[in-house]
Amino acid sequence: MSAQGSSQASSHASSGGFYARPVSDEARDDSVVPFAVEPLDVRGRVARLGASLDHILAKHAYPTPVARLVGEACVLTVLLATSLKIEGRFQLQTRGDGAINLLVVDFDAPDRLRALARFDAEKLGPRARATDLIGTGHLAVTVEQGNGTPRYQGIVALQGQGLEDAARQYFDRSAQIPTRVRLAVAENVTGAGMKWRAGGIMTQFLPRSAQRRIRADLDPGDAPGGLKFVPPPADDAWIEAEALLATIEDHELVDPALSSERLLYRLFHEQGVKVFPAQGVRDACRCSNERIKAMLDRFTPRERHDMTGDNGLIGVTCEFCSTYRAFDPASFES
Repeated sequence: MSAQGSSQASSHASSGGFYARPVSDEARDDSVVPFAVEPLDVRGRVARLGASLDHILAKHAYPTPVARLVGEACVLTVLLATSLKIEGRFQLQTRGDGAINLLVVDFDAPDRLRALARFDAEKLGPRARATDLIGTGHLAVTVEQGNGTPRYQGIVALQGQGLEDAARQYFDRSAQIPTRVRLAVAENVTGAGMKWRAGGIMTQFLPRSAQRRIRADLDPGDAPGGLKFVPPPADDAWIEAEALLATIEDHELVDPALSSERLLYRLFHEQGVKVFPAQGVRDACRCSNERIKAMLDRFTPRERHDMTGDNGLIGVTCEFCSTYRAFDPASFES
C-alpha cells in the first residue's frame, strides 16, 4: 500500500463534536486507536503491541513459531476485548491437536494483558506452518463481566485456519456482523531493546439502515437435500472497505515509525476517517502472594505436605508470568 501526502484528513473527538486536524505521526506502542469511516459505515480499531508483548514472550522463551502465534493471539484479544467496552475479564483460548495444544490470552479491563501457550516440541518441526500449529480443535471467546451478569462464551471450530479467519467466522456466527481482521507479528525490527512487536486492525460493517443490515441465513446443518442458501448481494460500501483492508502489508502493522493515525489515513484518506482517543495496554499478571496463599489454604494439611519440596517449602510457579513463589507449610497451620 503506497503512502499519500499529509493532509487535514484525520479528525478527533472534542466537546463540540469533531474537528479536522493534521494526521499525527507520533507512533505509540501498547495502544489501541478506535476509528470510524462514516461514508462506508465502518468502525474499527488499530492495535500496536511493543514492550507489553515483548515482556510476555521473554518470560517463556518460546520457539519462534509458538511466539509468533502467541503474538497474533494477543493482538486479536486486544482488538476484540476493547471493542466490547467490558468491565471484567475477556479470554481467548484455543485447543487443538496440533503442536500448540493450548493457547490462552487473558485481558482484564481496562488494560491488563497476559498469555501462555503449551506445546509439543516434537510436533513443531523445522517447517511447521502457522496454520498447522493449532490443528483441529476450537477457539473459545469468554466474557465475564461479574456483578451477576451471566458469562458469555462463543466457540468457533478450528480446522487448520488461522486466527484471522477464525475471528471472521466468530463474528459471522455469533454477532452476524461483517468483520475482517489483519494481524502481523515481527521479530527484531526495532533498536529499542525489544525483540518482538505485533500489530493488527479490525474493521466492522455497521450500517444504520435496517435494510442494509440484512444478512444471509446460516446453514442449520440439517437442511433438506437440494435446499440452497442464497446470500444477499454484498453491500458496495463493505466491498470497498474490504478491498482497502486487503492493501495493508504486514510491515505497516508492525513498523515502529508508522503511527496508527498515519496508517488509517493511508487507508481511508479519500473517505475521511475519524479517530478517537487511544487506550493503553500493559502486560500484567493476575497472580499475587495473597491469591496463591488463599488457593493453597483450600488444600488439606496432608495435600500440602505432599506438595512440600526437599527444601521444606511449597514452591509455586505461575504459568502466565513464570514468577516463582515459596511458602512455608507451617504458615497454614495457625
